[in-house]
Amino acid sequence: MNVRTAVLLFLLSVLLCPVVNAVESPMAQLKPTLKSLTDLLADERLKGDAHRDERRAKIMKAIKVGFDFEEMSKRILGRTWQDISAEEREYFTRQMIKLLENIYVGKLESYSGQQIDFQEERVKGKRAQVSTTIDNQGVKVPVHYILNLTDSRWMVYDINIEGVSLVGNYREQFKSILRTDKFAGLIKVIEEKNKSFEKGQASL
Repeated sequence: MNVRTAVLLFLLSVLLCPVVNAVESPMAQLKPTLKSLTDLLADERLKGDAHRDERRAKIMKAIKVGFDFEEMSKRILGRTWQDISAEEREYFTRQMIKLLENIYVGKLESYSGQQIDFQEERVKGKRAQVSTTIDNQGVKVPVHYILNLTDSRWMVYDINIEGVSLVGNYREQFKSILRTDKFAGLIKVIEEKNKSFEKGQASL
């Protein structure tokens, strides 16, 4: 083997072999996302109603770094996802993001420094679960993040809190609407819910 061949083989091994190994573990990728989120929630400069819009925009930006809302929406809709157009999928995903923001960001804003402890991660192919606990006044609340490997990045598409799946919960809620009113009826329900939040009339 001449020197040129040896060098080419070495370069190929460097370029090709580490592709799989270069992907950080699910836990390693999730940690900075949650750290960024808790830092924002604890930032005194963003407290109060005067900073509400700025605070929520930054919170959603931090969440979108590590959460795959398209995959989440796909799993919530189940088989219906295959029956709708690309434009309808995109619109449904946007409406779900808005709904989740309206419902959950307000709850996140009550964060008061609770400790997040990372327990373990389980990886099976392109799926993973990162298990954590949140210390809520001495009570350890289990929170499991379910992730999917997409383009060399682990993205959260479901959260399971004390045995309740966010995706499963919405899928069950939407099932009867889809059965009777189809996709168009479901979209109308979500749109109305989001509008009522904007008017301050919806309850959490």
